[in-house]
Amino acid sequence: MQPPVEPFKIKVVEPVKIPSEERRREAIREAGFNTFLLLSEDVFIDLLTDSGTAAMSDNQWAGMMIGDEAYAGSKNFYNLEKAVQDVLGYKHLVPTHQGRGAEHLMFQHLVKDGQIVPRNMYFTTSKLHVEIPGGKMVDSIIDEAHDPENLHPFKGNMDFNKLQTYIDDYGLEKIAFVSVEMNVNMAGGQPVSMENLRKLREFCDDYKLKIIYDATRSSENAYFIREREKGYEDTPIIEILREMMSYSHGSVYSSKKDCLVNIGGFLATNDKEIYEATRNMVVVYEGLHTYGGMAGRDMEAVARGLREGAEYDYLKYRVNQVRYLGELLMKANVPIVKPTGGHAIFLNALKFLPHLTREQWPAQTLAGAIYEDSAVRSMERGAVSKGRDKETGENIFPPLELVRLTIPRRVYTNTHIEYTAKSIVNLYEKRDNIPGLEMVYEPKYLRFFQARFEQIK
Repeated sequence: MQPPVEPFKIKVVEPVKIPSEERRREAIREAGFNTFLLLSEDVFIDLLTDSGTAAMSDNQWAGMMIGDEAYAGSKNFYNLEKAVQDVLGYKHLVPTHQGRGAEHLMFQHLVKDGQIVPRNMYFTTSKLHVEIPGGKMVDSIIDEAHDPENLHPFKGNMDFNKLQTYIDDYGLEKIAFVSVEMNVNMAGGQPVSMENLRKLREFCDDYKLKIIYDATRSSENAYFIREREKGYEDTPIIEILREMMSYSHGSVYSSKKDCLVNIGGFLATNDKEIYEATRNMVVVYEGLHTYGGMAGRDMEAVARGLREGAEYDYLKYRVNQVRYLGELLMKANVPIVKPTGGHAIFLNALKFLPHLTREQWPAQTLAGAIYEDSAVRSMERGAVSKGRDKETGENIFPPLELVRLTIPRRVYTNTHIEYTAKSIVNLYEKRDNIPGLEMVYEPKYLRFFQARFEQIK
């Protein structure tokens, strides 16, 4: 099992330390067994998220020094606009402070009260942004995505039979648009095939439905298309990206992932009506249409990062570092979602902790136990994240109850990966002794960020 070789060298280091066993025990209890509430200084290896946690390149840092902080007409905006046109092929750009800002503008414009938004699989913030204007997000992913053991190479694909059922049951006027997430997060970082995207556009054109991508991890999705889909074996990543985007009417994009930056986002489209409406709204909610909540220096870093994040050698290393962690865990029979995705390894908490009921929050329990064992911070992606049924108020227990080990881009070495794997394997060997949790505080929205738990005695 050969670890991937880094296609970069390290110029700057940040010292980190492993908190004592006693401090780890105190810290996770102070945080209510919610890894989001841990202090960063109490974390040794932070695998909570890949959002805004990347290490920027010397080229990006150089770009930060030429930030044009003009309120209107910043030259960095036009550099970003050109990068979006070159890499993604969209004509129009509306910048926002991060991906959630782009979702807010796009979904407020497109969703009306009582409508539904079919999507290959929900994501937490996307689902809420559909619900705020009165809509409902419904899953339309292929069934293979709900089986952690299934080796389908494109488990993020849309199921056209499910889409047709929604159209038949709700009526065409009740479909706001169709949403597609690249490298589906909640399914384990699973990609969507080009064939599926092409057929989806044909399907939606027949019904005059718009397609909006969550393109946040589209470069990683493009890598999987090149690796797994016949006919794309030698195609440059940018060409794959441009074809992918050509099958959509627009995208929302969190720059904090594939653009290798710490903050930023945008929406992009070739649809003049979407562009005009959202450009008008951005002035109200984010900032002028030539900065949208970002500093000029940040827009420059995004522009350069979008190009860097689409380089094949970087993506090959990125995906293979995640894959290396998965191979180490699978070698020890630790249950994970297969095949491994592009940004994270997802532990199957139902198989890891089979002695716990769903009401004892297995994924939340496991994330807390991993931290207490090793000071590695991960996060829950299961029933706590899914939340409650909007109409009945009952907890929703999805088929997938996962813990996400998210690898920041260009941050950790293979030794860090091996340390993480060793800790989880050690925990798996004593899994029967891990007690479950009960929720003692639940906020109204996006409860996984702030909920608190106590260990069941």
